[in-house]
Amino acid sequence: MIKTTFHISKMDCPSEERMIRMKLEELNGIHSLQFDIPGRKLEVYHTDSGDKIYNALDSLQLDTQFVSSEVTKPASISDDQHQESRVLWQVLIINFFFFALEIITGFIAGSIGLVADSLDMLADSMVYGLALFAVGSQISRKKKVAGISGYFQLTLSILGFAEVVRRFLGHGENPDFLMMIVISLMALAGNASCLYLLQKSRSQEAHMKASMIFTSNDVIVNLGVIAAGGLVYLTASKVPDLIIGTIVFILVATGAYRILQLSK
Repeated sequence: MIKTTFHISKMDCPSEERMIRMKLEELNGIHSLQFDIPGRKLEVYHTDSGDKIYNALDSLQLDTQFVSSEVTKPASISDDQHQESRVLWQVLIINFFFFALEIITGFIAGSIGLVADSLDMLADSMVYGLALFAVGSQISRKKKVAGISGYFQLTLSILGFAEVVRRFLGHGENPDFLMMIVISLMALAGNASCLYLLQKSRSQEAHMKASMIFTSNDVIVNLGVIAAGGLVYLTASKVPDLIIGTIVFILVATGAYRILQLSK
């Protein structure tokens, strides 16, 4: 068994991790993959040539660099898949619940920030659902599901951008800042619960670590919407809400692009 280590500079979220997994599934001779997303490092345990692995990774244009290669024992594979699936189902349900809550209250409050955050929650649900739905599936099925999810998410972000432009041009009243803050605090509690569940699982599997990073980013988005609500109150303007909404829609569109890369 050979362990080859790569440094992948642009591997910083679950989308890249899944993109790499699906790309390398096309190759024979790979025993297991060990990801270190914060360290931008990938260890591949394989029996075939490492050149094929490097070429496959390089084709993803994630700035892959070869680090080292050595003969070693196979990496151990965790048998706790049932527990991990249960945790992923829990965080999926929490995210989908807050998607529904935020999109309804977002329209009631007239807040683009809440609507954008709801779509971010939906994007998270789609990522978790894709991971669960595609387990054990053929590569072609995984790519088809990824493509449908990506296009749907991209469509939502485009509609969101259109609404931001419409409101920038003077349509719509100032959002209800109090509802923005209260609902975002609830969503923050939901994301904190997801983070707790993921950390409590103590899983060392890559997709679980990636999910923790993903959820940590959502906490930052929630804080941004709360801050925007405060600025709406202080400035009596809808501009802070539109700005945070635009930022979140960009994040959603970027996530859609990354998911679409999986379908190629």
